[in-house]
Amino acid sequence: MTTYGVVGVGSIATAIVTGLCDGAAEQPEVVLSPRNAERAADLAARFPSVRVATDNQQVVDDSDVVVVCLLPIHTEEVLAGLQFRADHAVVSAIAGFPVGQLAGLVAPATDIARSIPLTAVATRGSVTPVYPATPAATGLYDPLGGSMEMGNELAFEAVSAASATVAAYFRYLGTVTGWLSDRGIPAAAAHRYVADTFAALSGELESRGTNFATLAQAHSTSGGLNEQFAHHLETAGTYDAVQAGLDAVLARITQK
Repeated sequence: MTTYGVVGVGSIATAIVTGLCDGAAEQPEVVLSPRNAERAADLAARFPSVRVATDNQQVVDDSDVVVVCLLPIHTEEVLAGLQFRADHAVVSAIAGFPVGQLAGLVAPATDIARSIPLTAVATRGSVTPVYPATPAATGLYDPLGGSMEMGNELAFEAVSAASATVAAYFRYLGTVTGWLSDRGIPAAAAHRYVADTFAALSGELESRGTNFATLAQAHSTSGGLNEQFAHHLETAGTYDAVQAGLDAVLARITQK
C-alpha cells in the first residue's frame, strides 16, 4: 500500500488524512510533518497508521507520494531545503504554483500533479480537480469523493479562481442574517433560519445533472418574491461583478 508523506499539516491536510483513514477498512500509512505539532499529534492519536516525523526530510524519505499542503509564501523556503528521490510522486495542494515551478523545487522527482482539495474530502464528499491526472493524484483523491481531470493548466487555474468564491458566499449569508437581526429577529434565531434554509437546499445539488438555471427557475414564481430579489441583484450588476471578480482572481494567479 502507498505510504503518503504530508508536508504542511493545516486544515486541508487534516481533511485529506481524515478522509483516507476515518472508517477505512485498511488505513494507508501516513507520515506527517511536525510543523503544526498539535494538529499532527491529534491525527496520530486518532489513527493508528499515522505518525509524526522528526522533520520534513524524514517525511520525504519515508514516503512514496509526497502531498504538499504549504502556504504559497512558505513553499520555496520549505521545499528548497528537502532532498527528493527520482521515484517520488508529488501531489501539490499549493495555490498559484504551476507544475513547472514545482519541478524546480522537487527535482529529481518528475511525477508532479496539482490539486484543489476542499475540506469536504474529510467525509469523502467532494470531487477534487487535478492536473495532470497522474496515478498518484487520482489514487489519492478517487477514494475521497473523486478526481476531476483538467485538460490543461489554464483550466486548472480557472477552477482555482472559482474556489475563491467560498468566503463571499458565507459573507452573503451573513449579510442576510444581519439584515434579519437589524429588524428585531434575535441573532441566534436569524442565523439558524438562514443556515437551515441553505443547508436544506444542498440536497438539490447532489444530482450529476444539476442545472443551476433550472434550479433558479424552479425557485422563482412569476411575479414572486424570489424573482423580484434576483432581478434586483441583476439590475445592480451583482452577477457581472462576480464574473469581473473571477477574472481578477484568475489574472492574479496566472500572472505569477
